[in-house]
Amino acid sequence: MLVKKLTLMSSDFPEPLRHIPQPPRQLYATGAPLKELLIRPRVAIVGSRKITPYGKQVTANLASRLAGQGIIVVSGLALGVDAWGQQAALEAGGQVIGVLPGPIENIVPATNRPLARRILEQGGALVSEYGAGEPPYRQNFIARNRLVSGLADAVVITEAAEKSGSLHTARFALEQGREMLAVPGDITKPNSIGTNNLLKAGHAAAVTSFEDVLHALGLQSHETVIQKVRGRDANEQNLLDLLSEGLSDGAELLERSQLQTSEFNRALTMLEISGKIYALGANHWAIQVTNKP
Repeated sequence: MLVKKLTLMSSDFPEPLRHIPQPPRQLYATGAPLKELLIRPRVAIVGSRKITPYGKQVTANLASRLAGQGIIVVSGLALGVDAWGQQAALEAGGQVIGVLPGPIENIVPATNRPLARRILEQGGALVSEYGAGEPPYRQNFIARNRLVSGLADAVVITEAAEKSGSLHTARFALEQGREMLAVPGDITKPNSIGTNNLLKAGHAAAVTSFEDVLHALGLQSHETVIQKVRGRDANEQNLLDLLSEGLSDGAELLERSQLQTSEFNRALTMLEISGKIYALGANHWAIQVTNKP
């Protein structure tokens, strides 16, 4: 893996980062040239590390649909919303910029190293302001967030608790003059307090669909052909139809499908094995989105 060092004097230093408060003195990058990625629209998708099924669903939907529009997804390669959004963007055939709190040679958290490899394999890039051998100090994680927002045209927070670290990214985005957006959440859930507070304070615009993000960027949706997922039999198709209507809870799917429990479990298992659906966690499910080339 070739890691290139860029300084403020380098001609290929990312232009958006030259003009933010406290620009990095140097950057280390690997993967696709940043200049090639930065000519395209870019959206940072960030949020809570303790992601809920709701957070997984909205994050995956936004990331995959935006990637399908050719938008680069930027995030911090952290657990939770960051990694979930990056994974969804990659599965939709998109490119990702991952910003690290430590050296590129030592990906943290280690569980996201396969994700980092896939980002590079799929034409994305990894970026850090820390060279080989430097330890990932705690303060690096907050400092990293200013680069996440700085590399993006807009920042979307899909889920955040009252004191979520992603709110630092929101603050940086506002200081940098980036478009700030947030997904409204259930007012009874702790993981929605941060996003709802941003909306109440007028610091962010509400996002209920990927078109809202496009509008904030001054873009229009262009036609994307989504491969239609079909079941192998009537029971599988029954569940796919319900999922396409927006249902995700397993208990509700069972009730609405009117299938016997054994039939339901068999159909659900086969849909997951065949890659047509995936688990969001806590007995919630979603259809796997795949864009046709």
